[in-house]
Amino acid sequence: MASRTKNNKKLAGLELPAASYGNILFAYALAIFLSAALLFSVQPLFAKIVLPYLGGAPSVWSVALVFFQAALLAGYLYAHVLTRYLPGRQSVVVHVLVMLAATLALPLGIASGWGRPPAQGETFWLISLFTISIGLPFFALSANAPLLQAWFARTGHPSAGDPYFLYAASNIGSFLALLSYPLAIEPLTRLGQQARIWTWLFYLLIVCIAVCGFLLVRSRNAKPATRSYMGATSAPSWRDMAIWIGLAAVPSGLMIAVTAHISTDIAAAPLLWVIPLALYLLTFVIVFQRNPIIPHSFFVKAQPFFIALLIATFALDHGLRIYNVLLIHVLAFFVTAMVCHGELACRRPAAQHLTVFYLCMSIGGVIGGIFAGIIAPHVFNWIAEYPLLIVAAILCRPGLVLKDDKETQRFWLIASAALVVLAVPRFAFGYQFDHTAYGGVVILLLAIGYVFASDTLRYAAVIALIFMFVRVYDNEAAGRYSVRSFFGVHKILDSANGQFRVLLHGTTIHGAQRIRDTEGNPVTTRPLPITYYSEGSGISQALRAVRERKKGRPVRIAAIGLGTGSIACLTDPKDSLTYYEIDRTVVKYTRDDKVFTFLDQCKPDAQIVLGDARLTLANAPDGQYDIIIVDAFSSDAIPVHLLTKEAMEIYLKKLAKQGLVTIHISNRHLELTSVVAGISAANNALMRVNSGDTSFSNSDEAYQYSQTVTVTARSEADFMPLNKEVWEVQTPDPKQWVWTDDYSNIVGALIRNYRN
Repeated sequence: MASRTKNNKKLAGLELPAASYGNILFAYALAIFLSAALLFSVQPLFAKIVLPYLGGAPSVWSVALVFFQAALLAGYLYAHVLTRYLPGRQSVVVHVLVMLAATLALPLGIASGWGRPPAQGETFWLISLFTISIGLPFFALSANAPLLQAWFARTGHPSAGDPYFLYAASNIGSFLALLSYPLAIEPLTRLGQQARIWTWLFYLLIVCIAVCGFLLVRSRNAKPATRSYMGATSAPSWRDMAIWIGLAAVPSGLMIAVTAHISTDIAAAPLLWVIPLALYLLTFVIVFQRNPIIPHSFFVKAQPFFIALLIATFALDHGLRIYNVLLIHVLAFFVTAMVCHGELACRRPAAQHLTVFYLCMSIGGVIGGIFAGIIAPHVFNWIAEYPLLIVAAILCRPGLVLKDDKETQRFWLIASAALVVLAVPRFAFGYQFDHTAYGGVVILLLAIGYVFASDTLRYAAVIALIFMFVRVYDNEAAGRYSVRSFFGVHKILDSANGQFRVLLHGTTIHGAQRIRDTEGNPVTTRPLPITYYSEGSGISQALRAVRERKKGRPVRIAAIGLGTGSIACLTDPKDSLTYYEIDRTVVKYTRDDKVFTFLDQCKPDAQIVLGDARLTLANAPDGQYDIIIVDAFSSDAIPVHLLTKEAMEIYLKKLAKQGLVTIHISNRHLELTSVVAGISAANNALMRVNSGDTSFSNSDEAYQYSQTVTVTARSEADFMPLNKEVWEVQTPDPKQWVWTDDYSNIVGALIRNYRN
């Protein structure tokens, strides 16, 4: 009996042999890696599932990131409370039960009872949807990184005193999961398969966590070591925690701003979502290494160069290829995030305060996310958060000192005077620099900023001055009308000669109207469609073909995407026209405020149905329309759910006999002709394409552009009387997967466009 008691005491305080330390490290590293991979692969996966409900808007990902950051904060708070009040063995039982409870929300999918989103309040509807559908699994996963590190710190492992290196393992898992999603998982598997595999791996993770807990119970359960990176092991002060929060908030918000900016020009798709997020995580991998592969000082010195390059891209050159623009934006973001997170890593506390440190980081992430993803879109009518966060990131550089000497006062006086000198000519006299002078001033200011790069506060002031100058003298920014909604920023401006009113969404012209003649007199006659809708354009040809076949009978038209309302002026009075539009702000400037008058002067009786076109068009009677015109792209971003096999099935079902589905697929970055050919053939339909060889000549001055337009019909006879020499037959590529609601491949479309 005495011997058994002695053995039990020995087992309870068992010290593992050195050979077992490798098993401990492997088990914890594997669990943390797998948890992080699941945590960050579910983000693009589930966001892609939700995307069709909100028209494929890039803001879906911005709001999703806010939810993920909030859930991450909840998980870190739970881990902190658990390790503080139930340390060691008790926390193992509790957390395994939480992980098991999370399986009640599996398999992944939208919770039952969630239908069409509201006309307003999309942000909070979306957050509620994420919370109900995947809130519990994501919360449980979020707690794993700090909790497992806290467990590891109590195992008695030789590295237990500095468990921060496991944070690098966590971020490697996150980084690889994010990169593999758009490059391998999305192109090679379907959403249903992805959800099932993710669920199986979640069950495997529960086993891994249970093993880690078992190893903790078998260990000596020692207190964590007290190695410090702040020079002391005392509890962090409120000032320390405020600095951690600030250093985490800025790159978090910047990540959302950068993602929204770049995804507006291609597509709201995982490819562009994950690039900034993956780089964001990579910065953590680098800075939390015991010996970072690149020293922190390198990024501090390199940051001014990349910020100068970024501002030059904003201000001077709108003609760069998208790949170059993407590269500049993501590199500037990466270097800036490295500076902020490098400062954060330099200030990390001893291991016993690990969960507090992670909690503060998570609070900062949520603050930055809420600012960029929720507050900014409702406060600013342009993407003002991007330059604001760049300036805030500069203030995160080392060496920030607030001075109040004569030299500092002189600097601020000169900076204020420079702002007045640069702004007064514009506001007081309407002066506009020509391109050369404008570029010269920007370059001069950037050179001055580089001189002050070693003085954090002054450097931030100069960069803020440059951003203000660019905003004041940017022709697009000086537009007469700018409105921002969940679905993007619309800018309306008048051309330099005052003859045209132009609609911009992102960086793309989406319509224009002649408002004055060459002599400067207001145009009072029926407006003529221009840009992509003028006489001879692919859309007008398709509509004319349907009208000829109808032989004088009214044409029933459905147009997905309102824009400026140009299509209204391609109709006859007896025709019926129904617009399907998701963004109520578009209705405001086309009908309510009459900024554009196509609708008012050509088709005031046109019906406008608000909501996502896939959902609202599905409610229309079958055989309702003679032609359906799909032109709902924002900037050059495409709503993928409008280009799938299931979407084409809906279009064809709503067509009358001999009807046409016309899709405007002009795009600078993606090859979409083969996509439409594939979804047409999958519905036993035929497709022809007009690649811009129209009868009119392109003219930037007259705002007339060629375009790529496809028409899909049920039979060859339905294409009559289209000119077959202009409208070429397009057959699907048998090697290319058909886009469906369960599968799309933006990477493939990018590569095909690049090759062409």
